Amino acid sequence: MTMRWLQVMLLSMTTAMAAHGSVTKAVFGKMPDGTEVDIYTLKSDAVEARIMTYGARIVSIKTADKNGKVADVVLGYDSLAGYLADKKTYFGAIVGRYGNRIAKGEFKLDGKTYHLPKNNGENSLHGGTVGFDQLVWKGREVPEGVEMTLVSKDGDQGYPGTLTAHVRYTLHHNALRIDYSASTDKDTVVNLTNHSYFNLGGVGSGTILNEEIMIAADKYTPVDKGLIPMGELASVEGTPFDFRKSTVIGKRINDDSPQLKLAGGYDHNWVLRGANGEVKTAARVYDPTTGRVFTVTTTEPGVQFYAGVSLDGSFKSPSGWPYAKNTALCLETQHFPDSPNHPSFPTTELKPGQARHSATTFTFSTQK
Repeated sequence: MTMRWLQVMLLSMTTAMAAHGSVTKAVFGKMPDGTEVDIYTLKSDAVEARIMTYGARIVSIKTADKNGKVADVVLGYDSLAGYLADKKTYFGAIVGRYGNRIAKGEFKLDGKTYHLPKNNGENSLHGGTVGFDQLVWKGREVPEGVEMTLVSKDGDQGYPGTLTAHVRYTLHHNALRIDYSASTDKDTVVNLTNHSYFNLGGVGSGTILNEEIMIAADKYTPVDKGLIPMGELASVEGTPFDFRKSTVIGKRINDDSPQLKLAGGYDHNWVLRGANGEVKTAARVYDPTTGRVFTVTTTEPGVQFYAGVSLDGSFKSPSGWPYAKNTALCLETQHFPDSPNHPSFPTTELKPGQARHSATTFTFSTQK
């Protein structure tokens, strides 16, 4: 009886240690000014995730398919040089100070108009010309993961207030959790998200058009020609934006829909069910070929489903596979695009003495 109890205890301890995994740190490269960029490798019994300090980016996520074959399921590069050369895709990055678009590169706050760099036609995208994705964050190891910290000074890219942002990645078993927090010394706006591109077939396997997606939303925010929300929360009923039931991504992506034509496919914000700040399912993606399943939960009010419509093959994977249109998808948990200019949207304002917190979890599993 005692021996059996000891065996059970040892097995339990071994399983717990495997689930908790390990965190290691290495140098990934150096910036042109000599600043060192570190990469942290998080390992559990089910997933390996690598996160670097340049842009606080997810560099890779490796996980097994239904047959136990391990593959990297996010787009990226094997060297810092690849990321420095790519100013278009935001692969794996934390984008900010304001993720997504702000119309005409301006917003009003406390009666004052603030002007931002226009880097997406007439609009400002993902924080401007030098957003958080292009900065080196400070990393430190934490239990089961790494915490990244960045201080954005008052006036950075036109935004008011010195903002301190913390992004913590932790890996337990098959779940990679991202905790965001931010504080400021002056009234400002903030909208942080992760911009990883996922292909559940593995990098180099083809497009994501045969993958199936469920988005837990009854409404979405239609956009104008600049992909700026028009302020309406439109029903998905009877439209190509209805993913309340798991649907093949490519089934309706080329439908004769004005909204799809404006974006060249899916690049829209869905309004998630449930209260802002409440943990809820945002989306579930399934690849029938590999059996991989990717589930996203979040406390954010929205999610941007982007089907890689602007990827054009000009950038390639380490093995030479072109990152072409529809070869990956993004699920950017967020407040709605252009919220500072839409008082009816959930607010992105942050004041001194307040702390903004949100959490998103990426969970990987399989089904036969």
